[in-house]
Amino acid sequence: MVDKTPIKIIAIILIPLVIAAIVRFTTLDRKDQSDKNPDKNENPGIIDPDRKVGANVIISWLLPKSLLEVSGIAWLDADHFACVQDELGKVFIFNVRQNKIDQEIPFGPNGDYEGIAVVGETIYVLRADGVLFGIENYSGDKRSVKMYKTRLSKKQDSESLAYDEKNKRLLIAAKEVSSESSDFKGIYAFDLTTKTMPEAPVFKIDLKHEIFGDIKKGKAKNSISPSDIDIHPINGNLYILEGTKPKLLIMSPEGKMLSLYELDEKDFPQPEGISFGPDGKLYISNEGNKKEGNILQVELLNK
Repeated sequence: MVDKTPIKIIAIILIPLVIAAIVRFTTLDRKDQSDKNPDKNENPGIIDPDRKVGANVIISWLLPKSLLEVSGIAWLDADHFACVQDELGKVFIFNVRQNKIDQEIPFGPNGDYEGIAVVGETIYVLRADGVLFGIENYSGDKRSVKMYKTRLSKKQDSESLAYDEKNKRLLIAAKEVSSESSDFKGIYAFDLTTKTMPEAPVFKIDLKHEIFGDIKKGKAKNSISPSDIDIHPINGNLYILEGTKPKLLIMSPEGKMLSLYELDEKDFPQPEGISFGPDGKLYISNEGNKKEGNILQVELLNK
């Protein structure tokens, strides 16, 4: 009769090892799948120390040297953007299909021009000291330029301009805090009917809000320094861009903080302009330094 004791001993040793290997493999496979398919119920867009979210670049258009310091863009049509740069009193109509400037529209002396918005046949340009330039009938022969003073000054160093079609006004996000409080940065409204700006901001960016987490690092005023603003044409959310430490803040039409995106500096070295097409496609422009400035069509992640 064959002695089966050695076989039993080998089985006793091997079976636990095989089971342990199967369990380990299954666990690793589940972890890998979890990494590839994160929980879709997580709060999207909020920065935390473990998970950075950002944007994918879909299309990139390089800008000519005259727009090296592009500081604001506004979608005109499928082929064109109106652009402004922060030294010359000109609007540049950039053709993305032919990669060239179709037209230059002078409107004022050299200065620190930062924001641009299109309202019908009028282009509005914001100077950093809060002065607005309205270029009426910009595409026609009888063009005229009007200047409007707002309650903002050099102290606010405003760079952001957007057209709020629903409320027939322009929105300006101040880059610096106001004298009223260092806890917020205001978003102010310029009424296009009366050509006036109320004293109080229509929205406040709460610089101490938890959405900024640990990124403010020190003074609350460093939480965000808006470089441009625009409104999503479909859901009405406000998109506030920062160029210094690239990020994108999204607020609801009522001013509620929704999400914050940290942008990769490789793709967004100095994002200064933001604009939407009527279909909701998002465009961000970067000032150039060692490389050309550009306009990017962007898709946000985890939105």
